[in-house]
Amino acid sequence: MRPIIGITSYVLPASWGVWHDLPTALVPHDYVAAVREAGGRAVILPPDDRDADVLTVLDGLLLAGGADLAPGRYGAEPEPLTEAQPDRDEAEFLLTRRALELDLPILGVCRGMQLLTVAAGGRLHQHLPDVLGHETHRPAPGVYGQQDAEFEPGSRIAKLMGDDVAIHCYHHQGIADPGTLTVTGRAADGLPEAVEDPARRFVLGVQWHPEVVRDRRLFGALVEAAR
Repeated sequence: MRPIIGITSYVLPASWGVWHDLPTALVPHDYVAAVREAGGRAVILPPDDRDADVLTVLDGLLLAGGADLAPGRYGAEPEPLTEAQPDRDEAEFLLTRRALELDLPILGVCRGMQLLTVAAGGRLHQHLPDVLGHETHRPAPGVYGQQDAEFEPGSRIAKLMGDDVAIHCYHHQGIADPGTLTVTGRAADGLPEAVEDPARRFVLGVQWHPEVVRDRRLFGALVEAAR
């Protein structure tokens, strides 16, 4: 039986056929396809803040990208360009904290990495151009920034990535303080691009979007850890 990987999802207005702007639980299909191609069975998880009981039937958790986290989660006031979804935050922090307690394998992508970081007591930069002075991590609406990352020798992410260290980024926020997590990858400008918790079975966060290239190295590692 394939490992069952739960993927967190958005609730956004969507249109299809004769239906327009209906509130819809959705996630880009690249996440689903990346899990399937890596040998897992993807299950989409709509936001639900009642409990985390669904984790009892999952073998792994994929925290997908999306909106900014509410800054109050890390003790900050919202800045002008921060756009949060508090309902999604509530549901995903509940899932994440319980998954960590259960030592369930977790892969966090973009927002998912930031969520892991804040759950570990870390903090975020709310708008990277104000901190770094450039737009490399999100060059234009709907355009991924492409760059090479540097990884800590011997880390899980370094072993997974090997010699191919190209990444596809699309984010305007980033890690200011990793909390109890270990930074194991950085962009050329020093921004953290990967975090890990070496004390757990599999907790990995990446700031880039491996799903857009169906990266079997990362999704395969999640599925293998979930077996």
